Amino acid sequence: MFKDYMGIISLNEDDKELTNLTASRPLAAVPIGGRYRLIDFVISNMVNTDITNVGIYTQSNSRSLLHHLQSGKPWDLDRAINGLFLFNFNFTHSKTNDIYLLKDNIDYLYRSKQDNVIFSSSNMICNIDYSKAIKFHESQKSDITIIYKKVSNADTSFLNCNVLNLDSDNGVISVGKNIGIKSNCNISMDMFIMSKKTLINLINECISTGYYKSIKDCVYSKNLTLNIKGYEFKGYLECINSMNSYYKVNMDMLNFKINQELFFGPRSIYTKVTDAPPTKYQNGSHVSNSLIANGCIIDGTVKNSIISRRVVIHKGAKIDGCIILANCEIKENANLTGVIMDKNVVIGENKEFKGDAKVPVFIEKNPYSSASLVK
Repeated sequence: MFKDYMGIISLNEDDKELTNLTASRPLAAVPIGGRYRLIDFVISNMVNTDITNVGIYTQSNSRSLLHHLQSGKPWDLDRAINGLFLFNFNFTHSKTNDIYLLKDNIDYLYRSKQDNVIFSSSNMICNIDYSKAIKFHESQKSDITIIYKKVSNADTSFLNCNVLNLDSDNGVISVGKNIGIKSNCNISMDMFIMSKKTLINLINECISTGYYKSIKDCVYSKNLTLNIKGYEFKGYLECINSMNSYYKVNMDMLNFKINQELFFGPRSIYTKVTDAPPTKYQNGSHVSNSLIANGCIIDGTVKNSIISRRVVIHKGAKIDGCIILANCEIKENANLTGVIMDKNVVIGENKEFKGDAKVPVFIEKNPYSSASLVK
């Protein structure tokens, strides 16, 4: 049943509030949870539904994404038939506009054997069973099904996300933006189920009329001419579209219930395997409520934090509520609270940085050296 579906992942998310993290990488390649990248979630959700043909339409600065994905082997997409396909954005167009890239590579759609498509972005963090959404889509005989989640915190979260206004039969009446004035909203997950024919028709219409520059905008405008239904997802969801939401998602992963739902349920989240020794915890180190990846050396105190691979925390250093990306070093007696630290940074002895959940301190990486010392 699900073998007749292919996956399309368009990386045209608006990352203007995440430029600290996305200056040298696409949003989909941003590290999360110590050992994952954002793209891992949507690809895993697709392959867990037996989808074996996945096309990814990438942004600029995609070297780190390509290095992470490689042949698609971690997701069992290194195949002779179907598999993982990558297409780069045309630099003459905005990266939030995916229509021209889809049109330039429309042969991929024509040549694919599948007749139906799951179309998604990469910045919605969840572990979703697409098979249930597909069954709903087919039972409703809708032209397009939009996956959404009812939330009660839209006044503080999911800002600038799309909001579905639905009728009593879950038909989409209209689509607006969450501007934070209501707490209860139907947040669109920007995930669409449709036939391949419908997708091709939308692409051709956008090119011929010039009305819309992205598939999302086109889909959201079709509520009067197409039968569009909403399918409710009831699991954990967070949208990464700001530094605050990025910090929140990582801290949410320290919550046992959320962590179990995302990573230890019946559907795994796969990622690129990196060979590294187990983390070494020195005598006198203290670690509580933290996720620490392989290859680290911990000789200080770590609380409520996410630590990526190959991080060294020296004796007397204190880390609390921080996200430390790979290859960083925190020297003796440094004190970090509420910090997001990008790769390859060295914090000097006795240095102190203090932020919080609302305003985390960000320390950027130095791309020109293996380690950048913050003095």
